[in-house]
Amino acid sequence: MTLLDLTPRAVVTDRLASLPVVIIGAGPIGLAAAANLVERGIDFRILERGEQAAASIRLWGHTRLFSPWRHLIDPSSRRLLESAGWSAPVDEDAAPTGRELVDLYLSPLAELDAIRSRIRFGTRVVAVSREGMDRTRTAGRDTTPFLIRVRATDGRVEELLGRAVIDASGTYTSPNPLSSSGLDPLGDSDVDGRLVHALPDVLGAERERFAGRHTTVVGAGHSAANTLIALAELAKDAPGTRVTWLIRNASAVRVSSSADDELADRARLGSRVDQLVDAGVIEKIDSFEISAIERHGDGVRLIGSRRREPASYDTDVVVGATGFRPDLNMLREVRLHLDETVEAPVRLAPLIDPNLHSCGTVAPHGFDELRHPEAGFFLVGMKSYGRAPTFLLATGYEQVRSVVAWVDGDMRAATEVQLTLPATGVCSTGLTGASACCS
Repeated sequence: MTLLDLTPRAVVTDRLASLPVVIIGAGPIGLAAAANLVERGIDFRILERGEQAAASIRLWGHTRLFSPWRHLIDPSSRRLLESAGWSAPVDEDAAPTGRELVDLYLSPLAELDAIRSRIRFGTRVVAVSREGMDRTRTAGRDTTPFLIRVRATDGRVEELLGRAVIDASGTYTSPNPLSSSGLDPLGDSDVDGRLVHALPDVLGAERERFAGRHTTVVGAGHSAANTLIALAELAKDAPGTRVTWLIRNASAVRVSSSADDELADRARLGSRVDQLVDAGVIEKIDSFEISAIERHGDGVRLIGSRRREPASYDTDVVVGATGFRPDLNMLREVRLHLDETVEAPVRLAPLIDPNLHSCGTVAPHGFDELRHPEAGFFLVGMKSYGRAPTFLLATGYEQVRSVVAWVDGDMRAATEVQLTLPATGVCSTGLTGASACCS
C-alpha cells in the first residue's frame, strides 16, 4: 500500500456525476479552474457577481502587476486559447497592468465557447450548503449534492445543485478595517465619500478626488506603495496636493526594497517609496493605531494612539490599504477547517504564514492542503490565503490543476504538485496591515 492509496478520493455517485462543478468567481483562478475542467470533459458552472469576467481586477486595472506574463498565464488556459488561434503577448518577461491582463488574456479566455456558455454574470452567491442538510447532519453527507443559493441583480433568488464547489471569489471586495483591533473604527459610517478602497485610480478616473487635497494612505503593503507613488506623481502638477503615509508599526518592512527579489517591479516599489519619503514628498507617520474616525470640517480626523499616547490626525481623504480578508459569511453551513490565525485552510496555513515564509518560499501545494471536512469543497486562489499577504497567480493555477484532477479521480495527477515561484526577500513580516497586490 502506498501513500497514494491512502489519499482521500472524491466520492462519485450516479447523481453526483450528473451535476456540474460549481465555480464561484470568474477571475483568473476561477477561469483557470474552468479551463482544467474543459480539458477533462467535466461539466461546470461559473457564478460571477460582476457583469464581466475579472470584475475585481477591472477595478484596479490601472495598476501594474509584479509578475511577468510568463507567470500569469495558466497552462490549461494557454492550451485552450492557442487552439482557438490566440497568441500570447510577444514579451512574456514584461509585467502587464491589470487592464492588459484582462484585455489580452482573461477576456479572450472567458469568451471561449466552452467557458462563456457556462458563466452566469450578475449572480451573487449568498449561501453554500448541502441539499436538505445543515452543517450538523453527517449521515450520507459526502454523497449529497451541494446546494448553492444565488441572488441575481434583479433580486431574484434561486438554488442550484453541484457535485463539488470551487470558491475562487477572491478577497479584494472584503478589505481589512482601518482599526488595529480588526473591527471597523468607531464612526466610519459617518465619513462616506472620504474613506476610499485600496488602489484607487489616482492619475485617471479618480483624479479629481485627490488633486489639491491632503490624502492619507493607511497600510504597510504593496497596495499602499502603489497609491503613494501615484499620489506623489499627482502632486507634481496639482498644487496643494499633500501625501501622508500612516502605518501601525514602527517600520514598513513589507515594502522595503530587497536585492533578493526576482520580481523587479516589486523590488522597485520599495525603493521609490523610500526615496519619496526621504525627499519629503511623502510624510510618513509610524506607530499610529487607529480606533475611531470622524468628520472634521470638510475632511476627516483619525483618532487613536501613537506609542501608547492618545493621538489624532486630520486629513481630507483616507485610502484604506490595510489588506484583505476572506468573506466567509456565505459558508456558514459548510464544514470548514481554517487556521485560527490567518483563516486559511489548516493544512495550508503553515506553508504561507508570513512570519515563517517569504512569497518565494511557499511550498508546492494542491488539493490535499486545501481540503476541508466538507468533501468536495475547496477555497482556492487569493481566498485560500485568508489574511496572509502577497498571493501569486501561479500558485492559484497549480492549486486548481490539482483540485480538478482530484474531482476527476486522477489521484496521481492530483498529488504530483509542482510549483516554481520567483525568489524574494520581502513579504516575510507579521500580519498587521498585510496587503496583497499584485500577483
